[in-house]
Amino acid sequence: MVSPFDWIVLKSRHIVKDRWISVRSDTCQMPNGTIVEPYYVLEYPTWVNVVALTKNQELILVKQYRHGLKKTILELPSGAVETEDFFPVEAAKRELLEETGYTSNHFIETGILSPNPATHTNLTHCFLATDVECVADLKLDVTEQIDVVLLPLEKVIEGIENNILLQTLHISSLFFALKKLGKVQFY
Repeated sequence: MVSPFDWIVLKSRHIVKDRWISVRSDTCQMPNGTIVEPYYVLEYPTWVNVVALTKNQELILVKQYRHGLKKTILELPSGAVETEDFFPVEAAKRELLEETGYTSNHFIETGILSPNPATHTNLTHCFLATDVECVADLKLDVTEQIDVVLLPLEKVIEGIENNILLQTLHISSLFFALKKLGKVQFY
């Protein structure tokens, strides 16, 4: 559906285009006629985040180095939807198993997020996996070095104010999961 706020793309070219990211430079015309040039757009694949809980209400987290921050941080198991993943839930199951060795028969999609609608083209699908169990060894990519960390869900919730999780989309995914679990109260 066309909105009276929509911009018209007059010209577009890729600055960088590879498996992980594409950077596009657009020349756009706003509805009032103003030309915006260049407008950079980041084309990423669709992502998935998994809030995975054991039967004992422990949250499965991954500890890994993130070069953008130049820090090792805790995150949710997550990753890109690959071409062989017919549905995002398949990617969520694959990423959870590869990064942690855990899986479950109970996956539910809890929400869909845009990382940054101003500059990113992709969406992030958020999943809750309950009653997860460790069934395999980690199967990491060559660029991954991960420690699996299990923390009581209540400790993670308490730790949010102390920046236990820094990744914005992971905090949002946790919020969706907590809402689905009935642990979020609005006053």
